[in-house]
Amino acid sequence: MSLTRRLAAAVVPPEDDGGEPLSERGWRATIAGIHVITAVVWSLAVVSATVGDAIDPDRRGPALAVLGGLAVAYVVAGVPAIGRGARGRAVLYLSVLVVAFTLLGWLAPELLFLLFLAYPHVWFAVQGTLTGIAWTLLLGLGSAAGPVLSAASGRPAGDVLLETGIGIVFSLAMGMWVSRVLHQSAQRASLIEELQATRAELAAAERERGVLAERERLAQEVHDTLAQGYTSIVVLSQTAAALVPSDPDAAREKLAVIEEVARDNLAEARAVVAAFRPVALDGSTLVEALQQLAARFARETGLAVRVDTSALDDVPALRTDEEVVLLRGAQEALTNVRRHADATAVVLRLARVGGQVSVHVEDDGVGFDPDTVTVSGLEGLRGRVAQVGGEVDVASVPGSGTRVTVRVPGS
Repeated sequence: MSLTRRLAAAVVPPEDDGGEPLSERGWRATIAGIHVITAVVWSLAVVSATVGDAIDPDRRGPALAVLGGLAVAYVVAGVPAIGRGARGRAVLYLSVLVVAFTLLGWLAPELLFLLFLAYPHVWFAVQGTLTGIAWTLLLGLGSAAGPVLSAASGRPAGDVLLETGIGIVFSLAMGMWVSRVLHQSAQRASLIEELQATRAELAAAERERGVLAERERLAQEVHDTLAQGYTSIVVLSQTAAALVPSDPDAAREKLAVIEEVARDNLAEARAVVAAFRPVALDGSTLVEALQQLAARFARETGLAVRVDTSALDDVPALRTDEEVVLLRGAQEALTNVRRHADATAVVLRLARVGGQVSVHVEDDGVGFDPDTVTVSGLEGLRGRVAQVGGEVDVASVPGSGTRVTVRVPGS
């Protein structure tokens, strides 16, 4: 770094070293206190220069002029520098401050008690350690030049230099502390801003995750209810159309089932939108809902469907989400029977083993190899069952039917 840059770094306040401490309210109160104290002490200096006997009457006018210039500089440049950290105003104010106290040291050393204000002004204006040290030394040496070199002061140079040195040391100690406090406060403010930004990001991520979770819920609900209902309607419509010429009564029976499925689908759609429990469980037990499901499946497909609850001592006490998972598991398994099994009979069994409650759907169809064939609906069911701490088992052998088991922990 060149000599010019080093000198500039010593006298020009840094841009980002320090900052407003604590809260905005606390910082404003601190700055307001500085301005009030400055006005009071400056007024005392004016009164002392005007009516006091210590100042040479011939130097009273010039001393008051210096005080007036110092007041103007404080209002124009000092206030913005101290309150808002204006770098250009800080350099201007501190330059006037050094010149003014150098002149006061020659004209009226009695007014150098104003250094009590000047030293804190330096540190609040620059808010930087190196720059504060440089301006403190300039201010101390400038104020001491007059009393040391002027014989009119009548004071030994050693005493003046000792007092100046003590003042500089005090100022440096205070200034280093102020600078450290301001710097740490700025770091805290930066950390608070980062924390607030992080909280905002986390809140946005949480909202996005909630939206995605709701989409997944709706997609799963649509697959488990509406899509299956629409599939039934399509199959039943095709069957009814084929029966119309040869067996109108059977066709009318299929149309009645179509109307029933459509009404259930409409109710399910409303329940999905409102996030209610499935329509089949609304006012019914799980056993009754499974019996209704089996009866309608038998009407839709013509297959023999048997509901077996012999392994169930009593109606299990399950949470709503566990009941929903078991019902959806049975629906998914029956849908796969309709689509793929080519079965002639189905058994739907509800059982309790230990602390677990399970629904088994077993058919006598063509079966498949679970290691080589993936059924997308069952994969989605596994994710849904896992959310309640349950599990899904699929046992099947080509030519020997399929058994789908959904288990939940129960109570």
